[in-house]
Amino acid sequence: MVKALFIVDVQNDFTEGGSLGVEGGAAVALAITRHLAAHHGDYALIVASRDWHSASDDNGGHFATDAAPDFVSTWPVHCVAGTEGAEYDPGLDLSHIGVHLKKGQGIPAYSLFEGVTDDGAAVAELLRDRGVLEVDLVGIATDYCVRATGLDAIAHGTRVRIFTDLVAGVAPASSEAALAELAHAGAELALAEPLRD
Repeated sequence: MVKALFIVDVQNDFTEGGSLGVEGGAAVALAITRHLAAHHGDYALIVASRDWHSASDDNGGHFATDAAPDFVSTWPVHCVAGTEGAEYDPGLDLSHIGVHLKKGQGIPAYSLFEGVTDDGAAVAELLRDRGVLEVDLVGIATDYCVRATGLDAIAHGTRVRIFTDLVAGVAPASSEAALAELAHAGAELALAEPLRD
């Protein structure tokens, strides 16, 4: 089976010290780099997404500008296009990543499937063109963008495996709920680095 790796939003604003940093984000960036070093040859396609929000507006209500963020549908300003916060975390080695997507350009966006390359290609086209039938999924945040990407990948008809040691979430309870929802929808939950005695 032809397989792809999806790396979701491993960006400075989502790792420790960022405007929406999650605990364990930097460690996940390094662990994904180790996985890429050992397994990049397993994948016909390696795709990374980034939030890439507009600096000039509230991105369709995504940024909380008139009230405090509710951390459900409104958020503090993050991943503004061209800023350091929108760049990949320095722990993520980009050398094996073949496709880079930007999402949320002026609108709310969670799923990697909502992103496009700089020349306008969408990931659904890339999967179809490469004949990809399986996707391994890693990144940030488990309970938001990883969840949305996994559900979209399943809906797209691909077999999805989520490496639970290569994701980090906003909160433990919502992350566990997201993984349970994904498993119920048909995703496989696995470890990229199996525990050894």
